[in-house]
Amino acid sequence: MTFISIQGALDKGKGSVALRGWIYRERGSNEFKFIVLRDSSNIIQCVFKKEKFSAKDWDELDKLTVESSMTVEGTLREDKRAPTGYELQAEKFTVIQRAEPFPITKDQSPEFLLDVRHLAIRSRRLAAVMKIRHTVMKAFRDYFTSQKFLEMAPPIFTPNACEGGSTLFEAKYYKEKMYLTQSWQLYAEAAIFALERIFCISPCFRAEKSKTSRHLSEFWMAEMEAAWIGLPELLTFAEECVSHIAQTVLQENAEELKILERDVEKLKKIKTPFYRKTYAEVLKILEEKEGLKIPFGKDLRTIEEDLIMKYFDKPLMVTNYPKEIMAFYKRRDPKKLDTALCFDMLAPEGYGEIIGGSERDTDIEELKKSLRKEGEKIDNYQWYLDLRKYGSVQHGGFGLGIERVVSWICGLDNIKDAIPFPRTMLRFRP
Repeated sequence: MTFISIQGALDKGKGSVALRGWIYRERGSNEFKFIVLRDSSNIIQCVFKKEKFSAKDWDELDKLTVESSMTVEGTLREDKRAPTGYELQAEKFTVIQRAEPFPITKDQSPEFLLDVRHLAIRSRRLAAVMKIRHTVMKAFRDYFTSQKFLEMAPPIFTPNACEGGSTLFEAKYYKEKMYLTQSWQLYAEAAIFALERIFCISPCFRAEKSKTSRHLSEFWMAEMEAAWIGLPELLTFAEECVSHIAQTVLQENAEELKILERDVEKLKKIKTPFYRKTYAEVLKILEEKEGLKIPFGKDLRTIEEDLIMKYFDKPLMVTNYPKEIMAFYKRRDPKKLDTALCFDMLAPEGYGEIIGGSERDTDIEELKKSLRKEGEKIDNYQWYLDLRKYGSVQHGGFGLGIERVVSWICGLDNIKDAIPFPRTMLRFRP
């Protein structure tokens, strides 16, 4: 008999099926054995009647433990009392491997679960998160493909910083000193002069000495870059992209959202247009509503982002941050010289920044000035400055943090659960 997935069996609803998977739960009596079988698609309760099996088979069945692998053949029947509404009346089984006693039980600490992440990832909760993560990445790719963008693979090893030298991971590269990439952006700016509209989904690395629930040392960014666009077009792309991601997850991951007990009504609100405020307007709101006086020129911290998002039920686009606290490549606003043509997208429900983007500066002398201010060597960026010498045009892009978006959409307490194997200041195993 041909094996089908558990979800395939549930969709079929009746008849004979052959399944394979792992024991999720088990209980029994002298006459009956109930095994909840799982695979990547779903779970199903399998009922074994002692009278149908030999004494040897029943003894083998009775010794099975959680996470043992097996195949089961039998007949489906509807039973609303069962976990997924159907039971499999088992007629035949094969034990693939009887598992040792599984180390994960109820009510264990988050740190222990991280220590055994190679096993904990089997949980329905984490599996649901990873499925939603897949949908988030696919939806990003689908949206920008529909907008005639081309996918490009950036380098992981780079000779210089993109987001500040203090957060670089140094790597030995033969006889040279290189760094793990902070972002694909500088290389994307080179590629747009050939391909015009491009995107990527790739890992990034930042040595931030942060222990918050929002930071990882290794994470994934979904980034876009395009020629001939400015801040208004960037804001539209960001709105439409995030709206598309949220609505796609609602459509394709209803079961996973249910497992996570996510309030889907909040996600249904994630449709364009989003809210838009300048950095100065945000400071004014915080002062008037929260009594919080933040001097112009200070970046918004987690606490300020959380406070401002109390007043918005869908993402807020904050534009025109102070130029002096922005990365060297962000273009100065010619109408507001003390600000940059940039934006952050803040997610509701206290999940903070999920997108950062800007127009890119095309003025070579301004770029040199900014690089010197950041303590960077101009010679290391000569190739980047070349881009401004040969047909430079207005351009821009943004980066979307995959784990931050997944955390928000899934309603997670900690970003470490938004990636299969998290890497932080203190966590680099398994």
